[in-house]
Amino acid sequence: MSNISMTPHDVSFNFVPRAWRPVKPRTFGLTEIRAPYYATYGTRHLKDVFDVAGQWIDGIKWAGGSFALIPREQVKAFNDIAHENGAYVSSGGWIETVLRYGGDAVDQYLREARAIGFDVIEISTGFIMLPTAGLERLVRKVVAAGLKAKPELGIQIGSGGDSGVAELAAESKKDVGDLIDRGKRALAAGAAIIMIESEGITENVTQWNTAAAAAIINGLGIEHVMFEAADGPVFEWYIKNYGNEVNLFVDHSQILQLEALRQNVWGNKSTWGRVINPAPTASA
Repeated sequence: MSNISMTPHDVSFNFVPRAWRPVKPRTFGLTEIRAPYYATYGTRHLKDVFDVAGQWIDGIKWAGGSFALIPREQVKAFNDIAHENGAYVSSGGWIETVLRYGGDAVDQYLREARAIGFDVIEISTGFIMLPTAGLERLVRKVVAAGLKAKPELGIQIGSGGDSGVAELAAESKKDVGDLIDRGKRALAAGAAIIMIESEGITENVTQWNTAAAAAIINGLGIEHVMFEAADGPVFEWYIKNYGNEVNLFVDHSQILQLEALRQNVWGNKSTWGRVINPAPTASA
Protein backbone atom coordinates (compact mmCIF):
# COMPACT_ATOMS: atom_id res chain seq x y z
CA MET A 1 0.00 0.00 0.00
CA SER A 2 1.27 3.52 -0.82
CA ASN A 3 2.76 5.51 2.03
CA ILE A 4 1.97 8.83 0.35
CA SER A 5 0.06 11.13 2.72
CA MET A 6 -3.57 11.73 1.77
CA THR A 7 -3.90 14.76 4.05
CA PRO A 8 -1.80 17.87 4.77
CA HIS A 9 -2.21 17.28 8.51
CA ASP A 10 0.04 15.40 10.92
CA VAL A 11 -2.11 12.34 11.61
CA SER A 12 -1.64 8.62 11.91
CA PHE A 13 -3.07 6.32 9.21
CA ASN A 14 -2.73 9.17 6.76
CA PHE A 15 -2.93 6.77 3.80
CA VAL A 16 -6.71 6.51 4.33
CA PRO A 17 -8.48 9.13 2.18
CA ARG A 18 -10.69 11.62 3.97
CA ALA A 19 -12.75 14.71 3.22
CA TRP A 20 -10.49 17.73 2.66
CA ARG A 21 -9.86 20.15 5.51
CA PRO A 22 -7.60 23.20 5.18
CA VAL A 23 -4.73 23.67 7.61
CA LYS A 24 -4.73 26.45 10.20
CA PRO A 25 -5.21 29.35 10.13
CA ARG A 26 -8.60 28.61 8.59
CA THR A 27 -11.24 31.10 7.49
CA PHE A 28 -14.05 28.55 7.15
CA GLY A 29 -14.95 25.24 8.70
CA LEU A 30 -13.99 26.79 12.05
CA THR A 31 -14.30 24.89 15.30
CA GLU A 32 -14.53 27.03 18.42
CA ILE A 33 -14.46 25.27 21.78
CA ARG A 34 -15.67 26.18 25.25
CA ALA A 35 -13.14 27.27 27.87
CA PRO A 36 -13.90 26.42 31.54
CA TYR A 37 -17.59 26.86 32.34
CA TYR A 38 -19.77 23.74 32.55
CA ALA A 39 -16.57 21.76 33.07
CA THR A 40 -13.96 23.32 35.35
CA TYR A 41 -10.42 22.63 34.16
CA GLY A 42 -7.01 24.25 34.23
CA THR A 43 -4.03 25.02 32.05
CA ARG A 44 -2.55 21.51 32.24
CA HIS A 45 -5.79 20.06 30.87
CA LEU A 46 -5.94 22.70 28.14
CA LYS A 47 -2.36 21.86 27.10
CA ASP A 48 -3.33 18.20 26.87
CA VAL A 49 -6.33 19.10 24.72
CA PHE A 50 -4.14 21.08 22.32
CA ASP A 51 -1.47 18.37 22.27
CA VAL A 52 -4.06 15.84 21.16
CA ALA A 53 -6.42 17.89 19.00
CA GLY A 54 -4.83 21.29 18.43
CA GLN A 55 -4.95 20.91 14.64
CA TRP A 56 -8.73 21.05 14.81
CA ILE A 57 -9.18 23.92 17.28
CA ASP A 58 -9.49 27.36 15.71
CA GLY A 59 -10.53 29.29 18.80
CA ILE A 60 -11.56 29.08 22.44
CA LYS A 61 -14.50 30.90 24.01
CA TRP A 62 -14.87 31.92 27.64
CA ALA A 63 -18.60 31.51 28.27
CA GLY A 64 -20.83 33.38 30.69
CA GLY A 65 -18.21 35.69 32.16
CA SER A 66 -16.33 32.72 33.64
CA PHE A 67 -13.04 34.61 33.22
CA ALA A 68 -14.27 37.10 35.84
CA LEU A 69 -14.14 34.33 38.46
CA ILE A 70 -10.54 33.27 37.80
CA PRO A 71 -7.27 35.00 38.77
CA ARG A 72 -6.00 37.34 36.06
CA GLU A 73 -2.74 35.43 35.62
CA GLN A 74 -4.68 32.21 35.07
CA VAL A 75 -6.86 33.78 32.38
CA LYS A 76 -3.75 35.13 30.65
CA ALA A 77 -2.07 31.71 30.93
CA PHE A 78 -5.08 30.08 29.24
CA ASN A 79 -5.05 32.67 26.48
CA ASP A 80 -1.30 32.29 25.96
CA ILE A 81 -1.70 28.53 25.49
CA ALA A 82 -4.35 29.14 22.83
CA HIS A 83 -2.11 31.60 20.98
CA GLU A 84 0.88 29.27 21.17
CA ASN A 85 -1.27 26.71 19.36
CA GLY A 86 -2.57 29.00 16.64
CA ALA A 87 -6.01 29.55 18.17
CA TYR A 88 -7.79 32.83 18.86
CA VAL A 89 -9.44 33.74 22.17
CA SER A 90 -13.02 34.98 22.36
CA SER A 91 -15.13 36.27 25.20
CA GLY A 92 -18.58 34.81 25.48
CA GLY A 93 -21.63 36.66 26.64
CA TRP A 94 -20.73 39.25 29.30
CA ILE A 95 -20.63 42.66 27.67
CA GLU A 96 -24.35 42.94 28.39
CA THR A 97 -23.44 42.82 32.09
CA VAL A 98 -20.76 45.50 31.67
CA LEU A 99 -23.15 47.73 29.68
CA ARG A 100 -25.29 48.23 32.77
CA TYR A 101 -22.45 50.24 34.32
CA GLY A 102 -22.00 52.69 31.46
CA GLY A 103 -19.66 53.52 28.62
CA ASP A 104 -16.55 53.99 30.78
CA ALA A 105 -16.96 50.43 32.10
CA VAL A 106 -17.22 49.11 28.53
CA ASP A 107 -14.04 50.95 27.52
CA GLN A 108 -12.20 49.54 30.54
CA TYR A 109 -13.52 46.05 29.77
CA LEU A 110 -12.16 46.24 26.24
CA ARG A 111 -8.77 47.52 27.40
CA GLU A 112 -8.46 44.76 29.99
CA ALA A 113 -9.60 42.08 27.51
CA ARG A 114 -6.94 43.11 25.02
CA ALA A 115 -4.27 43.36 27.72
CA ILE A 116 -4.74 39.76 28.87
CA GLY A 117 -4.91 38.23 25.43
CA PHE A 118 -8.46 38.29 24.12
CA ASP A 119 -8.75 38.63 20.35
CA VAL A 120 -12.53 38.59 19.88
CA ILE A 121 -15.34 40.19 21.87
CA GLU A 122 -18.74 38.57 21.65
CA ILE A 123 -21.63 41.03 21.79
CA SER A 124 -24.55 39.01 23.08
CA THR A 125 -28.09 40.34 22.78
CA GLY A 126 -30.19 37.52 24.22
CA PHE A 127 -30.87 39.12 27.61
CA ILE A 128 -31.04 42.79 26.57
CA MET A 129 -33.22 44.83 24.24
CA LEU A 130 -30.37 46.36 22.24
CA PRO A 131 -31.44 48.34 19.15
CA THR A 132 -29.63 47.62 15.93
CA ALA A 133 -28.05 51.08 15.90
CA GLY A 134 -26.68 50.38 19.39
CA LEU A 135 -25.28 47.05 18.18
CA GLU A 136 -23.55 48.82 15.31
CA ARG A 137 -22.00 51.34 17.70
CA LEU A 138 -20.72 48.54 19.93
CA VAL A 139 -19.23 46.72 16.93
CA ARG A 140 -17.38 49.86 15.90
CA LYS A 141 -16.21 50.45 19.49
CA VAL A 142 -14.79 46.92 19.73
CA VAL A 143 -13.01 47.23 16.39
CA ALA A 144 -11.62 50.65 17.36
CA ALA A 145 -10.17 49.02 20.48
CA GLY A 146 -8.11 46.69 18.29
CA LEU A 147 -10.32 43.63 18.79
CA LYS A 148 -12.61 41.62 16.53
CA ALA A 149 -16.34 41.94 17.10
CA LYS A 150 -18.57 38.88 17.11
CA PRO A 151 -22.24 39.76 17.69
CA GLU A 152 -24.31 36.88 19.03
CA LEU A 153 -27.81 36.97 17.58
CA GLY A 154 -30.76 34.69 18.14
CA ILE A 155 -34.49 34.35 17.72
CA GLN A 156 -35.26 33.43 21.33
CA ILE A 157 -35.85 36.26 23.80
CA GLY A 158 -34.01 35.52 27.03
CA SER A 159 -31.49 33.16 25.44
CA GLY A 160 -27.86 32.88 26.46
CA GLY A 161 -28.22 31.49 29.96
CA ASP A 162 -29.51 28.41 31.70
CA SER A 163 -33.25 29.08 31.43
CA GLY A 164 -35.61 26.14 31.06
CA VAL A 165 -37.82 25.29 28.09
CA ALA A 166 -40.98 26.57 29.75
CA GLU A 167 -39.33 29.86 30.80
CA LEU A 168 -38.12 30.55 27.28
CA ALA A 169 -41.40 29.53 25.68
CA ALA A 170 -43.15 32.13 27.83
CA GLU A 171 -40.79 34.82 26.52
CA SER A 172 -41.73 34.21 22.83
CA LYS A 173 -39.43 34.43 19.81
CA LYS A 174 -38.08 37.07 17.46
CA ASP A 175 -38.45 37.19 13.69
CA VAL A 176 -35.65 35.49 11.76
CA GLY A 177 -35.82 38.22 9.12
CA ASP A 178 -34.93 40.78 11.79
CA LEU A 179 -31.93 38.63 12.81
CA ILE A 180 -30.70 38.56 9.22
CA ASP A 181 -31.08 42.34 8.86
CA ARG A 182 -29.23 42.94 12.14
CA GLY A 183 -26.52 40.53 11.05
CA LYS A 184 -26.03 42.32 7.73
CA ARG A 185 -25.78 45.69 9.43
CA ALA A 186 -23.34 44.34 12.03
CA LEU A 187 -21.12 42.89 9.30
CA ALA A 188 -21.23 46.20 7.43
CA ALA A 189 -20.19 47.95 10.66
CA GLY A 190 -17.09 45.75 10.85
CA ALA A 191 -18.11 42.55 12.65
CA ALA A 192 -15.82 39.62 11.85
CA ILE A 193 -18.49 36.92 12.12
CA ILE A 194 -21.98 36.44 13.58
CA MET A 195 -22.53 33.87 16.33
CA ILE A 196 -25.99 32.28 16.13
CA GLU A 197 -27.58 31.42 19.46
CA SER A 198 -28.87 27.83 19.52
CA GLU A 199 -31.84 28.47 21.81
CA GLY A 200 -35.01 28.72 19.79
CA ILE A 201 -33.42 26.76 16.93
CA THR A 202 -31.97 23.49 18.27
CA GLU A 203 -31.79 24.04 22.03
CA ASN A 204 -34.62 24.25 24.58
CA VAL A 205 -37.27 23.64 21.94
CA THR A 206 -39.76 20.81 21.53
CA GLN A 207 -38.97 20.68 17.79
CA TRP A 208 -35.91 21.97 15.96
CA ASN A 209 -36.47 25.10 13.87
CA THR A 210 -34.39 24.03 10.90
CA ALA A 211 -36.10 26.58 8.65
CA ALA A 212 -34.55 29.36 10.75
CA ALA A 213 -31.05 27.89 10.34
CA ALA A 214 -31.55 27.64 6.57
CA ALA A 215 -32.83 31.22 6.34
CA ILE A 216 -29.83 32.51 8.31
CA ILE A 217 -27.31 30.66 6.12
CA ASN A 218 -29.04 31.79 2.93
CA GLY A 219 -29.45 35.35 4.20
CA LEU A 220 -25.99 35.97 5.64
CA GLY A 221 -23.79 33.39 3.91
CA ILE A 222 -22.35 30.30 5.54
CA GLU A 223 -18.90 31.90 5.80
CA HIS A 224 -20.26 34.79 7.90
CA VAL A 225 -21.99 32.79 10.64
CA MET A 226 -21.05 30.36 13.40
CA PHE A 227 -23.69 28.15 15.00
CA GLU A 228 -23.78 27.04 18.60
CA ALA A 229 -23.94 23.26 18.35
CA ALA A 230 -22.72 21.75 21.61
CA ASP A 231 -24.76 18.56 21.21
CA GLY A 232 -23.78 15.60 19.03
CA PRO A 233 -27.02 15.32 17.03
CA VAL A 234 -26.96 19.08 16.41
CA PHE A 235 -23.48 19.37 14.94
CA GLU A 236 -24.07 16.19 12.95
CA TRP A 237 -27.20 17.79 11.48
CA TYR A 238 -25.23 20.88 10.40
CA ILE A 239 -22.49 18.77 8.78
CA LYS A 240 -25.07 16.53 7.12
CA ASN A 241 -27.02 19.44 5.64
CA TYR A 242 -24.31 22.04 4.98
CA GLY A 243 -21.06 20.08 4.62
CA ASN A 244 -17.82 20.27 6.55
CA GLU A 245 -17.19 23.98 5.91
CA VAL A 246 -19.85 25.17 8.37
CA ASN A 247 -18.50 27.08 11.39
CA LEU A 248 -19.46 25.50 14.73
CA PHE A 249 -19.08 26.12 18.46
CA VAL A 250 -18.90 22.94 20.58
CA ASP A 251 -17.76 21.81 24.00
CA HIS A 252 -14.06 21.04 24.34
CA SER A 253 -14.91 17.37 24.96
CA GLN A 254 -16.46 17.06 21.47
CA ILE A 255 -13.56 18.14 19.24
CA LEU A 256 -12.59 14.74 17.89
CA GLN A 257 -16.19 13.60 17.48
CA LEU A 258 -16.92 16.69 15.37
CA GLU A 259 -13.70 16.43 13.37
CA ALA A 260 -14.38 12.76 12.63
CA LEU A 261 -17.61 13.88 10.97
CA ARG A 262 -15.92 16.74 9.13
CA GLN A 263 -13.28 14.43 7.64
CA ASN A 264 -15.55 11.46 6.91
CA VAL A 265 -13.50 9.33 9.32
CA TRP A 266 -16.61 8.22 11.19
CA GLY A 267 -20.28 8.98 11.47
CA ASN A 268 -23.72 7.75 12.35
CA LYS A 269 -26.36 6.03 10.28
CA SER A 270 -27.16 9.04 8.10
CA THR A 271 -23.64 10.48 7.76
CA TRP A 272 -21.22 7.55 7.71
CA GLY A 273 -19.25 7.64 4.46
CA ARG A 274 -21.26 10.54 3.01
CA VAL A 275 -19.31 13.68 3.94
CA ILE A 276 -17.31 14.59 0.84
CA ASN A 277 -15.11 17.59 0.06
CA PRO A 278 -12.35 17.36 -2.55
CA ALA A 279 -9.13 19.29 -2.08
CA PRO A 280 -8.77 22.37 -4.30
CA THR A 281 -6.50 22.14 -7.30
CA ALA A 282 -3.34 24.23 -7.57
CA SER A 283 -5.12 26.64 -9.94
CA ALA A 284 -8.21 27.03 -7.73
